[in-house]
Amino acid sequence: MAYIKRAAEDTIARVLKMFPILLVTGPRQVGKTTLLQKLAKEQKETGVERKYVTLDDPDVRYLAKHDPGLFLQRYSPPVLIDEIQYATELFPYIKMSVDRAKGKGDFWLAGSQAFRLMQNVSESLAGRVGIVNLLGLSDGEIYQTPSEPFSTDAGRLTRRLSVAKPRGLNEIYQRIFRGSMPELYADEQIDWETYYRSYVDTYLRRDIRDLAQVADEMQFYNFMTIVAAHTSKPVVYEELAGMAGISAPTAKKWLSILVSSHVIALVQPYHNNALKRVVKMPLLHFLDTGLAAYLLKWGNAEALEKGAMSGAIFESYVFSEIYKSYLNAGKEPPIFYYRDKDQKEIDLLIYQNGVLCPIEIKKAASPGKTAIKNFRVLNPVCEEKSFGGLESLKVEIGTGNVICMAADLLPADEKNWYVPVWLI
Repeated sequence: MAYIKRAAEDTIARVLKMFPILLVTGPRQVGKTTLLQKLAKEQKETGVERKYVTLDDPDVRYLAKHDPGLFLQRYSPPVLIDEIQYATELFPYIKMSVDRAKGKGDFWLAGSQAFRLMQNVSESLAGRVGIVNLLGLSDGEIYQTPSEPFSTDAGRLTRRLSVAKPRGLNEIYQRIFRGSMPELYADEQIDWETYYRSYVDTYLRRDIRDLAQVADEMQFYNFMTIVAAHTSKPVVYEELAGMAGISAPTAKKWLSILVSSHVIALVQPYHNNALKRVVKMPLLHFLDTGLAAYLLKWGNAEALEKGAMSGAIFESYVFSEIYKSYLNAGKEPPIFYYRDKDQKEIDLLIYQNGVLCPIEIKKAASPGKTAIKNFRVLNPVCEEKSFGGLESLKVEIGTGNVICMAADLLPADEKNWYVPVWLI
């Protein structure tokens, strides 16, 4: 099976020079183990022999949980421990080991379940572990183009014209429908429906039952399907609960499980003292559009493109590409959205270094000037009078983008650009 070079490799190389422990976390089957084994093989060529052990093995897991000290004698560093979430009892012993050795990159850990794992990491390994969040394949990884954190800057987008491959509507939706799981691209003979059926079954039976203690797997599956139907929409817990036949607190808990296991992401609304009527609901995006399409029973890319979910799933695809571009670079995605009580919306806002850049996402090839009309609601954030003379609170509004099905990168006006989706 062909190895697909991952954009996070450079980030991992940086982390290994800084910390004694590397933790790669993310959903199941996104290639965490494959990536780390590939890097371990490269290390072996330089004379570093790294042991590999997986806690999927019940005998090994029993030893790790019941005699962590003996486990680390058997699997001494340098070592790669897979499925680490099954034996967090190891963490205090790993801490003692790295404190004695004071080396870099001795322990490589991989784990699928952030909702239990991260709590134990923060308690036991604080200051000693570098964490890399790995999601499914990005377009840059699939088409082997340079990966960098997304920005709306026209100069950056212009430079990408020389390396990005133009793609039409059908090809874009084939990509959206297929999703982001590496196995589906490394081996094109794998049946899409069979793969995702197995993926969901594994997720429900192992992760949800064992780690989240959800009693009714089918009810949780139904909840996942309802959440998929709400991708790119604001979260209303009472609405999700009513459709799933559960209580609002249960809906909130189950949604947090989907967030922590990297199935979905919640985008927080942008708040600023100058913007008075902003709603406080987060926005929901499914991170793997192939999984969302499977849950919603879309049978092929053509039906998905023509169906009622076409625009919403296109928006989630664009969001996930931008989101992954930051994670792959080891950065926290500085992504927000805007919605006010007058129903004015801006799909995404990137806020960093005191600059706020609005992004609208449209499936249309020629969205027109109406696509940027809501950008003006941000004007108060750059006016001194909005802050009672406190200049330090002012925010600059940067370049805006309309990410769409346009054939080329074109200006909408002096500050905003129409950006082909294949260019992001």
